[in-house]
Amino acid sequence: MSAMNSEMSTTTSSPSTSSDYYFDSYSHYSIHEEMLKDSVRTKTYRDAILKNPHLFKDKIVLDVGCGTGILSLFAAKAGAKHVYGLEKSGIIELAREIVQDNGYADRITLIQGKAEEVTLPVGQVDILISEWMGYFLLYESMLETVLFCRDKWLKPNGMLMPDKAVLYITAIEDNEYPDKITYWDCVYGFDLSAIKKIAKSEPLVDTVAAQAVCSTSSKILSLDLLTCTKDDCNFKSRFSIKCSRDAYLHGLCAYFEVAFTQIHKPLGFSTAPFAKYTHWKQTVFYFDNLEIVVVDGDEIDGEICCVKNNTNNRDLDISLTINCNGEHTHVNNFKQEYTLC
Repeated sequence: MSAMNSEMSTTTSSPSTSSDYYFDSYSHYSIHEEMLKDSVRTKTYRDAILKNPHLFKDKIVLDVGCGTGILSLFAAKAGAKHVYGLEKSGIIELAREIVQDNGYADRITLIQGKAEEVTLPVGQVDILISEWMGYFLLYESMLETVLFCRDKWLKPNGMLMPDKAVLYITAIEDNEYPDKITYWDCVYGFDLSAIKKIAKSEPLVDTVAAQAVCSTSSKILSLDLLTCTKDDCNFKSRFSIKCSRDAYLHGLCAYFEVAFTQIHKPLGFSTAPFAKYTHWKQTVFYFDNLEIVVVDGDEIDGEICCVKNNTNNRDLDISLTINCNGEHTHVNNFKQEYTLC
């Protein structure tokens, strides 16, 4: 995900805000290097665009949060009449040089600014492309910017790439988790246990091994980007999963899938533990002082609620309620709150 949003601007005399830090973080090439080297991500976008030149020929394309301009370059190479790339962060200066160096300056125009503040040279676009996904799919709230651009510039029956996104949750066993928490009790001979409370309240973005998964997955959010609204970014969902083996459950793991379904042969990718690695990894919600002993076939149900943080709307406040009436463990309305920040 690169940096674009539809927030109101702040005055130059104001102190730095979370929005400023957000955009600044995308100004250096290193964060874009990580995304470009994510072959699952970049190759899927490349194939969705370059293998469908009949959809791009002579079309006007909008690339929201264009970063280094890689998606804009794909679109131009596929035959787009003109591509407009929006980017707020300072990386746009490098992107302009990249566009020039690759011979597309006559067909790619990069515009720096926030979505609510910029003006496009055209009234409508045929195709909107964006890599907007964050950790837990919704972290950093860039989807709202994409929806703003969709409503303002995308033609009726226009194309969105990608156009579908689904968020899932599953259960995991992590025998190393207790050590991750007790680590803070003695760090180089000092008591740093004050950090434990914070560590327990923040989901961990990490790579989860496929063998750690010990249940089925449950869909907790499904988005059709052609019709959804920004209100859908705050959600509450029931879930039910069935354990697939005997295990000690230490937490729940979230991952997402996106799809390009408006093209001739639909494409997509998954960030699941059992799929190929992506830079999004997975998002783990560890239980605090709870270990659920399960056997194959035990069921776990509950509710997950996700809303934007009141202080920083790019962060997410997430709450979990869990129930399990298994053979060895009975859990009734266990509740825990987290902040993804």
